[in-house]
Amino acid sequence: MIKEVRDHWYWRPNWRPGRSFYTWHILFPEDSVLTEVHAAYQQLVEALPGITPVPQQWLHLTLQGVGFTDKVPQTDLGPILEATQRRLEHFRPFEIKLGPAVVDVESLQLPVTPVDRMRRLRAQLRAAITDVWGRDSVPVLPELDPHVSLGYWNQIAPAEPLEKLARALGGGVATTELTEVTLIELNRDHDQYEWTTYATVPLGIQVASDGAGG
Repeated sequence: MIKEVRDHWYWRPNWRPGRSFYTWHILFPEDSVLTEVHAAYQQLVEALPGITPVPQQWLHLTLQGVGFTDKVPQTDLGPILEATQRRLEHFRPFEIKLGPAVVDVESLQLPVTPVDRMRRLRAQLRAAITDVWGRDSVPVLPELDPHVSLGYWNQIAPAEPLEKLARALGGGVATTELTEVTLIELNRDHDQYEWTTYATVPLGIQVASDGAGG
């Protein structure tokens, strides 16, 4: 149990205004299930003090960082995409469950299961980066705790009252299918995660050896 939540929007090491980051995410731009679950939780989100809501268009599940855009050569992105496509050719789409919402130290989030399969997917993304750059160049991140955030705390506050609201107004669980991963150029200048899509790689589909996506 956490005692308090904290402001999510402090600047992490090496981040600064105007700087963006290449990262692999799961996005849900046309997923009706996520649209419904997002709507189901709006009563809770609107009732919580000190939270920056995540609009439906910016829902995401973070998987694996690649590097800051001013440090990653454009000529390396094609090979990384090709390596990712090869690694995911036999990684079949799978069903995921989201929720119920929990109060985490920096966000209100929907835990995602199955955790082990999500971690295996991330391992393939890391392996693809290793194929191109070598093991020492893969960004080091904590072990994957898969989730989709509905909002981020923007101030320090006791956790218990927030948890009581989450239990009282929770919107349940949802199930959908994960079929692809997306490489994005991520920015956080406006106290919100926003991005442009660089490339999408489907799961479990063999592609031509010269196709890098785009």
